[in-house]
Amino acid sequence: MRRSLADRASLRMWRVAIMVLTLLDTGCMAVAAEPLEDPTNILAAQLRDQGYECNRPKSAERDVQASKPDEEVWIVQCENAKYRMRLDPDMAAKVERIN
Repeated sequence: MRRSLADRASLRMWRVAIMVLTLLDTGCMAVAAEPLEDPTNILAAQLRDQGYECNRPKSAERDVQASKPDEEVWIVQCENAKYRMRLDPDMAAKVERIN
């Protein structure tokens, strides 16, 4: 299957976002000249890109027990909803609304 240029760019952005989130979560990120964006905002933006409502994101916590080597799981708390996001580097996030 041949992907469009926009799809390839979106996948590339996802890979970078997941790498940054992983490095932030494991504490392996070296001190950078500029501070990196908070994972809460990155994940909230991805939720909105995928059509989910996420007003005023409050927190994002990695679910270590549910995560796998190639599939990170994050719990994102927004003002209006709470979501479980499964991040796969080559696919859109699998999103589940939780209470």
